[in-house]
Amino acid sequence: MPTLWLILGLIALSVAGFFLGRNRALVSADGNPKDLHSLPSYYGHNVALSALVPALVLLAVWLLAQPMIIDKRVSGMIPDAAISEGSTLSLVMSDVRRVAEGLDIAVAQGAMTQAQSDDLSSGTTDVRAVLGDVGVALGSDVRPEVLSAAQTYRALSSTGHLSMWVSVILVALGGFGWSYGRTHKDFRARNVVEQGIMALLILAASLAILTTIGIVLSMLFETRNFFALHSWTDFFFGDTWAPNFRGDSDLSILPLLWGTLYISFIALMVAVPIGLFAAIYLSEYASKTTRSFAKPLLEILAGIPTIVYGLFALLTVGPALVRFFGQGENGVLGVEWMSGATSVLTAGVVMGIMLIPFVSSLSDDIINAVPQAMRDGSLGLGATKSETVRQVVMPAALPGIVGAILLAASRAIGETMIVVMGAGAIAKFSLNPLDSMTTITTRIVSQLTGDTDFASPETLVAFALGLTLFVLTLGLNVLALYIVRRYREQYD
Repeated sequence: MPTLWLILGLIALSVAGFFLGRNRALVSADGNPKDLHSLPSYYGHNVALSALVPALVLLAVWLLAQPMIIDKRVSGMIPDAAISEGSTLSLVMSDVRRVAEGLDIAVAQGAMTQAQSDDLSSGTTDVRAVLGDVGVALGSDVRPEVLSAAQTYRALSSTGHLSMWVSVILVALGGFGWSYGRTHKDFRARNVVEQGIMALLILAASLAILTTIGIVLSMLFETRNFFALHSWTDFFFGDTWAPNFRGDSDLSILPLLWGTLYISFIALMVAVPIGLFAAIYLSEYASKTTRSFAKPLLEILAGIPTIVYGLFALLTVGPALVRFFGQGENGVLGVEWMSGATSVLTAGVVMGIMLIPFVSSLSDDIINAVPQAMRDGSLGLGATKSETVRQVVMPAALPGIVGAILLAASRAIGETMIVVMGAGAIAKFSLNPLDSMTTITTRIVSQLTGDTDFASPETLVAFALGLTLFVLTLGLNVLALYIVRRYREQYD
């Protein structure tokens, strides 16, 4: 049965628990709410949360752990002889999961009976044809080892699914019965509910931290595998990026890092002045009517998908730059400095446009946070409006603005689609902004796409690049937060 029905059943039990718990508390107080320790709703919430939360937590953990446990057990049953040359155990397991899911779909759609799906050893059923009819495409015939592993996978999944239903329902009923039995007029339901809510808030906050740790560890393990196959000195100190999937690759991050920083620098040169001047106008000079109209329009840019910016770079900004800096005598300037629409300048300008609302919104909030008393004091001493902005407001807001710029820089460093479509794919050192270059994020996408061996250095290098990029952006974010927190105290 679908897991959704289980969740709906838990919600129904929780709703019933709310009304039953509330009613039981009132009955214990002879219908007089004033004799209760807490409000009647707290007793209902206690029963509802006790029935719902532990069961949902168990369900979430089960859904996460069961596939990993089954994968480990089934992969241990696959003999080494079943792994053909050029393949890996992970690829074989991918076929196993696809066949297992396809058989379940075939049974659900009536393409075969449950008995037929359970007995495929006779070879009377063309599994590949049946799976193709239900939309599960396989590249080749299903080997006996894969078919046997898929049947084991289905059996373990079915058993695990049934066990999950039984366990979750027992936990929900246990929580319901335990909390309902404790419901009495003297029970401190409010304290228990508030402690439960606090635990949920702590859990939600911990998930963000645990997710970050999981991301770092996943990249760290694969990066370790990469450095076991490739020299770390070449990665960090080499000057050439030339992956070769036949081996003997030059995989240095420095050309990619140069392109990343160069494009980000140009983007900041576009975004910071425009965004900062827009923030100063909106916070210090614009009327309420103008501000209420202009600020939402400015922030619409932040909601545009980056792929749209990439198309804008490829179809508009790039050709416009070519008309100015390329085409020889046919161009506007009559020079041949730019041979194609992709360049550092193309990606940098478009990325800067994307970052304008980011810089403007953060700077506007920071400038508005400067106490009005500082402005009034400056004006009272005879300073003009522009002198007040220049000599009082901006110095007071400068730490926060610097933090906003650093956060914008980390956003620029991690951008992908604009760079893919606007900057090109050449990894090199060059000071010419009209040359094509590439960045770390672009190479990560390139190295992880295609039918390449996942265990090769040319693929694993993507994790080393990702970890380096993570450390770089994390450092910028930490520096930005430090600057904001360290110097904001002077103006609180």
